[in-house]
Amino acid sequence: MINMIQKAKDQAAALAMAAYEAAAADGTLPRAEVKTAPVEIPKDTANGDFTTTFALAAAKALGKPPRAIAQALLDHMDLAGTYFTSAEIAGPGFLNFRLGQDWYAGVCAAVESEGADYGTNDSLKGQKIMVEFVSANPTGPMHMGNARGGVLGDTLAAVLSASGAEVSREFYVNDAGHQIDKFAHSIEARYLQILRGEDAVPFPEDGYQGDDIKELAQAYYDQNGDKLAEVPEAERQETLAQYGLSVNLPKMKSDLRRYKIEYDNWFYESSLHDSGYVAQTVELLTDRGYTYEKEGALWLRTADIIRENLLKAGKKEKDVEKLDLKDDVLRRANGFYTYFAADIAYHRNKFAVRGFDRVINIWGADHHGHVARLKGALDALGLNGTEKLDIVLMQLVKLLRDGDVVRMSKRTGKAISLSDLLDEIPVDAARWFFNAKPDTQMEFDLGLAVREDSENPIYYVEYAHARICSLLRAQEAEGVSVPAQRDVDMSLLSGETEKALIKQLAQFCEEIKLSARSYDPSHINRCLQELAGCFHRFYTACRIKGEEPGVQAARLKLADDARIVLRNGLKLIGVEAPEKM
Repeated sequence: MINMIQKAKDQAAALAMAAYEAAAADGTLPRAEVKTAPVEIPKDTANGDFTTTFALAAAKALGKPPRAIAQALLDHMDLAGTYFTSAEIAGPGFLNFRLGQDWYAGVCAAVESEGADYGTNDSLKGQKIMVEFVSANPTGPMHMGNARGGVLGDTLAAVLSASGAEVSREFYVNDAGHQIDKFAHSIEARYLQILRGEDAVPFPEDGYQGDDIKELAQAYYDQNGDKLAEVPEAERQETLAQYGLSVNLPKMKSDLRRYKIEYDNWFYESSLHDSGYVAQTVELLTDRGYTYEKEGALWLRTADIIRENLLKAGKKEKDVEKLDLKDDVLRRANGFYTYFAADIAYHRNKFAVRGFDRVINIWGADHHGHVARLKGALDALGLNGTEKLDIVLMQLVKLLRDGDVVRMSKRTGKAISLSDLLDEIPVDAARWFFNAKPDTQMEFDLGLAVREDSENPIYYVEYAHARICSLLRAQEAEGVSVPAQRDVDMSLLSGETEKALIKQLAQFCEEIKLSARSYDPSHINRCLQELAGCFHRFYTACRIKGEEPGVQAARLKLADDARIVLRNGLKLIGVEAPEKM
């Protein structure tokens, strides 16, 4: 778990503070309470490898110009035995540090020693986190939103785990409530139409119109004939709904498995109702004074809860009053609990029963209005939903082929499902492209996803890995194997493309931490693309075969380090690291 970028930042910050203490001790600078300033990586490497604003931040406390403070720091700074070869003043008082060979060698040593674990960290150690994602209604095939949410959730879980958290992946099965009731009515209508004729049986106005419903009804009829023709309506609907679920759920699981997604748990909404947990949760809200009855229904005081939370967060009362806050029904007049009531119970179960420290849900952007309501309900239960429940909202997906929007599958002639997509493009390409920044609307170019050139980012990255493997095989055939770090003179890797490649190897550790912190695993994609680019440039500029033995060994070692990091990154996204292409 060696992060050489963090080590360099910590060392630069310590050097600046030690130099200040030395300058204050001999009277060059006045003694005052000064804080360690952050150390960053400049965008332009001409300004050094790391920079600190210590002098600018301390100027007010010390009563001196930042450049004068920076000069005093330089005069009292000892870089001996550090990662840095020099420090210099820039601009209004920045202190810029330049890295020496020890740091570059340290990066490669870390890659070698940690291998498959390189890039991991313990920033979330001790945290028990659930990531709930996809959770598609089992009433029909999974669509593009599910495809995107599946990869985002799965990869986010991977980076959280790589950051030390105990992570559980969960799929919430909506096998109860209004959607299943509508599902049952839809299959029933199609089943009775088979028995009596289409014109003889009206189809529900709000029923599911898809061909998949017709196929379920026909499949049941083919297996059971008119067995349900004369049974009570409720029994027929229950039987057909359960049959539909028995077909759809295994199909969902197999499609997700094909998509390289395996869940730790499939949680069924029906279990909350059957156990009385939904009723108990609503009763708790009532006991706490957060519900009231109106027109036979039981309502949650959602507006009051959200208003109180917003005011606590510092919102002005006049601004809060402008919001169109509304209360929610928990139990309808007919005695049935709403989906919202079940959702509150489900999330209460996550925290109160299963003890998760944090819960992350991947939702479509159209669910944004549900976020504050659910968090508020958990707050009302004393579960601190505002702090402990995080919702990642992802934007829509637009499929394109040759610049034109694609809505229908070539194979089926129907709206494209996840299964249809995976029939058309490789699973790895789908996972790579869907692991895009969640809060941006994405355009998925089906043509680009299957191209075998550098324009296709997944091909570009996988080719870098395969290219290194090919290089290693060729060298092995000539009797040259990858040396151990201790047998290599790493100071020979002094060219700009070599140092740029090593810096990118180090950056991988930072990107995992950043992905986990921001809930945006697309950082891994961007890091791998840049790493592939750095390797390709290194390979072009720095000859390996036939080079002087010391240089050859050092460059071959660096190439192998790049292979390890590319493999580790691709594994996080759930993508293969091919050895041949």
